[in-house]
Amino acid sequence: MHKYVTVQDLINTLDMEIVYGHEFASNKIISSEVSRPGLILSGFKEFYPSERIQLIGRTEISYLNSQTSRERMEKFRSICREDTPAIVVARKIDTPPELVYVAHEMKVPIISARSKTSRVLANLTNFLEGKLAERFSKHGVFLEVFGMGVLLTGTSGVGKSETALELIQRGHRLIADDRVEFYMIDELTLMGEAPEILQNLLEIRGLGIVDVMSLYGVSAIVRSKKLEVIIEMVLDTGQIEYDRLGSGREYDRIFDVQIPRIRIPVKTGRNLAAIIEAAAMNFRANEMGFDATETFNNKLDALILSNREAENDG
Repeated sequence: MHKYVTVQDLINTLDMEIVYGHEFASNKIISSEVSRPGLILSGFKEFYPSERIQLIGRTEISYLNSQTSRERMEKFRSICREDTPAIVVARKIDTPPELVYVAHEMKVPIISARSKTSRVLANLTNFLEGKLAERFSKHGVFLEVFGMGVLLTGTSGVGKSETALELIQRGHRLIADDRVEFYMIDELTLMGEAPEILQNLLEIRGLGIVDVMSLYGVSAIVRSKKLEVIIEMVLDTGQIEYDRLGSGREYDRIFDVQIPRIRIPVKTGRNLAAIIEAAAMNFRANEMGFDATETFNNKLDALILSNREAENDG
């Protein structure tokens, strides 16, 4: 079964309104792509994606105004099909009466948007991509730490939610606990959010379910965030070796996006919230070109070279 959103869902979220065809607000939108029907209006009728929302802007209206009423009627019939979910007219442009007639005939609602056409296109695409994109669920706690999307993973009982609670108390924000839904918005970007039933909630062993927004306010939560780094919390049994210098970066692949992963050993007495803060800041510094490991290696190389020169001089 296809994922879909309704025209009413679109109206409820974006700054738009149905100007004609309120009775068709339950029409289903199954494609995240939006069509600018300029080619078909000009007479090219092959490969017309009629199942998409059709967006009409000033360019299309200017062209149509040069046509006779009969010609406009024919052209609007070419873009209003049985599977067309809606027609969106940008810039609050007055809707041509011929479009109203044909849209009513084909049971297609007409939506008016106030923004310029390129902005309307971006808003529609972003909304539909978020709602209709393929999703991947992953176990963990997703947080915004210093503005970065950080996913805490690890075996059950390792302390992910408790660490998340301390991070929230330090001023960071919760996105999702237990199950995180990820979706791609482009080839390099993964967004994550909580399933609707789990929004704002954090489960703490021995305490139960905590409503983070009720306890800490709206500033303690965020609905969605780009995933930038995964921090894997691993119980320190003394049997696992860790990268002490941080020179070997590991990755996890979600869909086709590679996400950097950092492994942090967990044992009694470690302040995990502070370590995760430091890991997030260090990762951001590395992304900006400041690499502490490289600096250390350069200093070490210089020290070794200096000692060799001193031995040769001696």
